[in-house]
Amino acid sequence: MGDLIREALSIGWPLFALLAGLFVYSLISISDPVAKKRATFKLFIGMMAAFMLLLAIAHYKGSFYEANRMLPVSLVLVTALCFMMGIYFPNHAAMLKIGGFMFLVAAGLSGYGNWLPQVEGGFPPKEEKLDFSSMTAQQLADEGEKIIFGGIGKNKEQGAVGKGQCPLCHAFHAGMLGERAPNLMGLPERAGKDRLADPKYSKGNPQARDYEQKESFPGSGTAETAQEYIAESHSCPSCYVVVGYGVKGTNDKTSPMPPIHKPPISLSLPELAAVDTWLWVREGRDAPSYEEIIKSYEKFIPEADRPKQQEDKPAGAASALLADGTETVDQIFTKAQCIMCHTIPGIPGALGKQGPVLEEGTNAPNRIKDPAYKGTAHSTPEYIMESVVSPSTYVVKGFPDNLMPKVFGQKLSAGALKKIVDYLSQVKAGSPPPKIS
Repeated sequence: MGDLIREALSIGWPLFALLAGLFVYSLISISDPVAKKRATFKLFIGMMAAFMLLLAIAHYKGSFYEANRMLPVSLVLVTALCFMMGIYFPNHAAMLKIGGFMFLVAAGLSGYGNWLPQVEGGFPPKEEKLDFSSMTAQQLADEGEKIIFGGIGKNKEQGAVGKGQCPLCHAFHAGMLGERAPNLMGLPERAGKDRLADPKYSKGNPQARDYEQKESFPGSGTAETAQEYIAESHSCPSCYVVVGYGVKGTNDKTSPMPPIHKPPISLSLPELAAVDTWLWVREGRDAPSYEEIIKSYEKFIPEADRPKQQEDKPAGAASALLADGTETVDQIFTKAQCIMCHTIPGIPGALGKQGPVLEEGTNAPNRIKDPAYKGTAHSTPEYIMESVVSPSTYVVKGFPDNLMPKVFGQKLSAGALKKIVDYLSQVKAGSPPPKIS
């Protein structure tokens, strides 16, 4: 606050010098005591208003490029001084009150815009062609970390999500949350030692499996090595489901995880090789060669299903946002993987059972009235926005806390969030779902 006042004074000291001179002049030159008192009082009010204006300018100047969402405070200060001046200067009251109302509206709109989760703009990443096959193991691992987390060194950040979207469900370190999918710490060793040895995996005999899928595709067989198990689990998640991590109501026979070589994630084989290399290297183990990893995926992904690598973009280039708002609402739900955990009326494929049914036009008003509700929402749109951006604020009964990731405020643009809010606000129990536009 002290810095703000000093900034205001540094901006407006000539104005204050002028007002001080007028103050002295009113004391000396006006002889009528009543007139002198009135002039002095109005000059005092003018000095207060001028100080508030300079304070608003200084605050605006300091907040314009910041991410603290306090920019509307400047407009509120200007609004207050306009109404105050209108009271003490009746000859100009109409003009000042009109100006104050305009600033009040601007403050409201600015406040709403700043309340929405902000997405920082910037230049697109520099284009570069990546030749994964010529990289060292460490270089491959670095690219894999970018794909998983969005950047090198972000693997320990709760909420860091890259193009692969793995952290939306998985944890990678001891003590980190991963209720929707197994923690992948120690996966290379666990894959060969525990998973392949599990009788339910039915190594060598896929037809004996008691899962939704027997094989990745007819004749693909089962994994024989730890790397092949990792490749199979990425390309055919429902060929083997770890106990406790299946879709709710399927008795662990169906995995909520999508095949990550298919939309909406669509990692190419070289990108998958980079991801797997990181899983090995981060454990301090020697990773299989690039060629061996590619061969392991070719065993479980037929050539027609192998996505092409986008060679003109760096590995982690698509990791900034899951959806930028240009998509239709069903595409946004798919890209954010909401359909994996929630049933959403009117959205194709949204049949998840791990989270509550999203009939928010009916649910939201009831939850706001719940005595256990401790959030700040007062309307259906506000509740939906709060539940997406801060899901632990109110946890629906029957579902565990921390099941839903807390990153969507950063990984969905304001436009994408608005489409979600607008759509879910219209979904009501027993009524036809709204049309997707």
